[in-house]
Amino acid sequence: MKLPVYSSTIRRKEMDAVLTCMVAEKVGPGEMNVKLAQLVKEVFLMDGSGVFRSTSVALFYALMALNIEPGSGIIISALAPAWHYQVVKRLGFLPVIADIDPENSLVTVDSLTQAIQSGGRVILLHETLGFIPEMAPILALGLPVIEDISQSAGASIEGQMAGQFGVFAILGLEEHDLLTAGGGALLLAKDRREAIVLKKLVDEAPMTDILPDINSALAFIQFREMPKNTLARKEIHTLYVRSIMQSRHKTIIQSDETLSAVYAFPVVLSSGYKDVKQYVNRKEVEIELAFADSVAAFLGDELEGCLQAKSLLMRCVLFPLYPRLGTANAVKIAKIMATLP
Repeated sequence: MKLPVYSSTIRRKEMDAVLTCMVAEKVGPGEMNVKLAQLVKEVFLMDGSGVFRSTSVALFYALMALNIEPGSGIIISALAPAWHYQVVKRLGFLPVIADIDPENSLVTVDSLTQAIQSGGRVILLHETLGFIPEMAPILALGLPVIEDISQSAGASIEGQMAGQFGVFAILGLEEHDLLTAGGGALLLAKDRREAIVLKKLVDEAPMTDILPDINSALAFIQFREMPKNTLARKEIHTLYVRSIMQSRHKTIIQSDETLSAVYAFPVVLSSGYKDVKQYVNRKEVEIELAFADSVAAFLGDELEGCLQAKSLLMRCVLFPLYPRLGTANAVKIAKIMATLP
């Protein structure tokens, strides 16, 4: 069996928490949802939090809390997940797409400035592959920022954690997010003023918008286990970095001022994807294009400009990296990386 690119970190502790909810017949939104919201506020040093059934619902409430007029331009990265584009459009807003810096896969101040000139009024900032952009010049643009920290939870820049820069932060709990509850999302408010607005919206929300306890219990343990899982990811990442440096390809590493979350291991290819994939498959390991589900991939030829994103879309792949991988498999993959065609 091939080693898959993604694998959940769900273990016995997480399953025990879910079974406890099932045995107690407390599977709908309730006590565990409240406990999860409180824990995440403490972990990320936030004043407010709401736990919703999906990232789509969380984004809806963030835009409601900001009182953004329908039809306003929402700036999104060309390499953000396609749901950014789809949900922004479905909610009656205008997606304004910004290009990226190929050195870090993140939007640039120049591309954001161009997006503002095209009508952007809110920045939905996807912190792609666990990386955080230099935030000061982005905040200096003067627009409200909603951080999507689904891949960057635990990262920091100059001592400030991901999620603490924007007015709101969305932390997805979907299958391929850094933390998973089998679905769902947290909406976090950094300051008291926004926290008050968010609490009112949560209190008035229909139960169908709130994450059930059975998922909240799973997420609660994931957050408790986050330090241990982060350490395991970093050890594998260090091994991979040494190996890829022996090849003709490269990975993405941020500056010393940034402590990135180890979401995945991206490799920017200097040769064709097809040849690399065939080579890796023969070794019983899977890889996939890093941005196969991105806005750029979703729009295809309909996406105008964004040349840097289109280039990285075709050249960047992900290798397996997750705590359950184990030392032997990590060493095997590292050896494969060092000998990539």
